[in-house]
Amino acid sequence: MKILVCISHVPDTTSKINFTNNDAEFDKNGVQFVINPYDEFCLTRAMWFKEKQGASVTVVNVGGAETEPTLRKALAIGADDAIRINVAATDGFLVAKELAEVVKNGSYDLVLAGKESADYNGQMVPGMLASLVGFNFVNGCVEMEVDGTNVTAKREIDGGNETLSTSLPLVVGGQKGIVEEKDLRIPNMRGIMMARKKPLQVIEALGANPTTSIESFEKPAPKGAVKLVDADNLDELINLLHNEAKVI
Repeated sequence: MKILVCISHVPDTTSKINFTNNDAEFDKNGVQFVINPYDEFCLTRAMWFKEKQGASVTVVNVGGAETEPTLRKALAIGADDAIRINVAATDGFLVAKELAEVVKNGSYDLVLAGKESADYNGQMVPGMLASLVGFNFVNGCVEMEVDGTNVTAKREIDGGNETLSTSLPLVVGGQKGIVEEKDLRIPNMRGIMMARKKPLQVIEALGANPTTSIESFEKPAPKGAVKLVDADNLDELINLLHNEAKVI
C-alpha cells in the first residue's frame, strides 16, 4: 500500500500573531512553525500502517523552501521520502490541484490529510482533492482499519460517531482519534540523522491561478472587563443580566 500524507506548515499555536501591510499580510517574524496538528495525527497513523502492514509513506507539502524543516521533521518521524511543491499555499483550490497532480503521478492508494489546517481552518482541501482525483472520501475520521482494499472508517458527526465501509483508493481527512495524542512520535536522534539522507524532491507547480485572495486580517476583539458579584447577591446578578447584558 502506497500512502501519501499531506503536511501543512503552520504557526505554533503558542505564537503571538501580528499582521503587516495594512493588516493584509501575516507577519512571520519571530513565529515558530510546526507540522499541522491534524496532519501529525494522520502521519502517526500512516507510520502504524508502515510498521504493521509494510506500507510505504511519502509526505508532501505545498510551499516554499521555508517549509523544508517541517518536511524533514516528518521524515525524522519515519516517512520514507518527501515532496515539496514549489509554490506558496495561498488558496485552498490551488493547493488541492497541486496535490492532485502528485497523487495521479504517484499511484497512491491512500491519501491522509488533516481535516483542516490550524491556521486558516478552511476544511476544504481534502474534499476538493478527493473530487479532483476521483477517490472515495471520508472526512472527520477518528478511526480506520485497512484490510486489503477494504476500509472501515469511523467519523465524527453531530452527537456521536458514524462507522462507514469503503474501499481504496481513498482520501481521508483525519483528526484526533485516528490516533491519540499519547501516540504521537517525537523524532529521536537516529531518526533525525536518517532524515538528512532521505530524498526530498522539489517539483515545480502546475501554475494554477489562485481563485481567492486575502483582503485583510482582523484579530478577535479583546475580552471586556469582568464584573464580580458576591455569591449571596442574587438580586444584583439578575439586575446585571437583565439591564446590562440583556440576556434575560
